[in-house]
Amino acid sequence: MRTTKLILPLLLLAACMSAQTRPAPRLLVFSKTKGFRHDCIPVGKLAMLKLGRENGFAVDTTEDAAVFTAANLQRYAAVMFFNTTGDVLDDAQQAAMEAYIRNGGGYIGVHAATDTEYDWPWYNKLAGAYFSSHPKQQEAALLVTDGQHPATRHLPEKWVRKDEWYNFKNINPDTHVLIKIDERSYEGGTNGDNHPMCWYHDFDGGRAFYTALGHTRASYEDPLFLQHVLGGIRYAMGTQLKK
Repeated sequence: MRTTKLILPLLLLAACMSAQTRPAPRLLVFSKTKGFRHDCIPVGKLAMLKLGRENGFAVDTTEDAAVFTAANLQRYAAVMFFNTTGDVLDDAQQAAMEAYIRNGGGYIGVHAATDTEYDWPWYNKLAGAYFSSHPKQQEAALLVTDGQHPATRHLPEKWVRKDEWYNFKNINPDTHVLIKIDERSYEGGTNGDNHPMCWYHDFDGGRAFYTALGHTRASYEDPLFLQHVLGGIRYAMGTQLKK
């Protein structure tokens, strides 16, 4: 009996020490551009660092594609393509990213992540679409089609905000749409009644989340938007980040 009374506190102490010493999951925020460069990138990176500090994950930011190696990507619970544009990875770096996802990694795409890597069909499927065009920045109504996801459960069913609203091509039909935009609420939409703005899917062994929101600098001071992105990070990281 005395032995049992001694063992239980020791087990509890060991569990607590293990939880304290377990390294925080890491997010890689990649914002290299080879085309248009968004002026929100600096404030957006700071916002991602703040999200990490407040929610239990570490954040590394970079524009150096050399970090895309098999060994280095293993350090990350998820990789965010943050307003990337153009051809940002070479063939070896693309292969490392594909292997990372196939080994269970997570991907988050923000806004111009779909204006990226037009000659890499695998990336098109991962991100879920390619950017086609956009009208002028204006206010529009977003319609939450699934309010049960961490990225949307805090949002109103109709979310009215100002941003740059992408039209898409090569849309992957296998994604699960979380938010679509009401083209009747603004000028310049070309995708019709089913115009997705945010989606997620399990893909090629990993997890992928994309939001078309996030062009404006003001987005990164908007608590609703930041909680939306955090929900995408939670999904992409899977069980590695506590809910």
